[in-house]
Amino acid sequence: MVEKFDVWMTPFTCERKVHVYLPENYYQSNERYPVVYMYDGHNLFHDEDATYGKSWGLETFMDHYDKKVIIVGIECNHTGNERLNEYCPYDVDWAFRGPIQGRGKLLMDWMVQEFKPMIDSRYRTIPFRECTAIGGSSMGGLMALYTVIAYNQYFSKAACISPANSICQKELQEEFFKASISADTRVYFSFGTKEARNVSSRLQQLRWFEDAFSSKGGVCMINVVEGGEHNEASWEKENPIYFDFLWKNKKRS
Repeated sequence: MVEKFDVWMTPFTCERKVHVYLPENYYQSNERYPVVYMYDGHNLFHDEDATYGKSWGLETFMDHYDKKVIIVGIECNHTGNERLNEYCPYDVDWAFRGPIQGRGKLLMDWMVQEFKPMIDSRYRTIPFRECTAIGGSSMGGLMALYTVIAYNQYFSKAACISPANSICQKELQEEFFKASISADTRVYFSFGTKEARNVSSRLQQLRWFEDAFSSKGGVCMINVVEGGEHNEASWEKENPIYFDFLWKNKKRS
C-alpha cells in the first residue's frame, strides 16, 4: 500500500509530494518497522507516476519480500534544473550540465530536523539509526552517499545506485575525512556497464569509498551490472540485491 501526501519544505518555501510504502496489514497490527528514505519518490512505486513511464516496481517487490520495511520517497523539484541543485551538496561546475548551486545540505538538514521526526510521529517506525537507511539513483545516488557520510548519526545504510559522485568526487572525499563513521555502516554501490564510459575509472572512484568505509569498520558492496543501463528498468532488477545486502548482510557474486 502506498500513501501520498504533501509536506512543506521550509528551506525551499514550497510543498512537495511524498510517497510512503507501508507493509501489508500495517493498519491491522501494532508492529514497528525500519525505514528506508529514498529520493525521486515519484519513480519508486507506480509507472503512472514515474517521469519516464517506468518505475522501480518497489511496491510489488516489497509486497513479496520477507523483510518488512516502510519506504518513504520524497519527490524532487521538477522545475528546470532544480533537481540538480537540490540533489548536490556542493557548488560545482559540471562540464556536462553547467554550474550547479548545491542545496543538498539544506535538503538534508530539513530532512533530519523536520521531515524524519514527522514521519516517526506519523507512522510506527523504529526511529534509531540502526534501522534507518537512505537510497537513490543517479543524482539521488550521489545524495545517498553524501547522506550516509555527513549524516551518519541518522543513517546506518545507503543504496547508492548509479551514483553521480564523479561530479564532486574530491568534495565527497574531503567530506569523508571530516565525518564520524560508525562501524556498522553498510553501503551498496552499483553501476551498469552500458552507462559507464570507462568501467575501470568508475570502479576506481567507488573503490576509494569502499576502502574508506572499510577503514572505519564499515562494509561496502560494489555491483557492476553487466549490460546495466541508466534507467528505472535496470534499477528495478537490483531491488533484491541491495535489500539483501543492506538488511540481511548478504553479498551476491
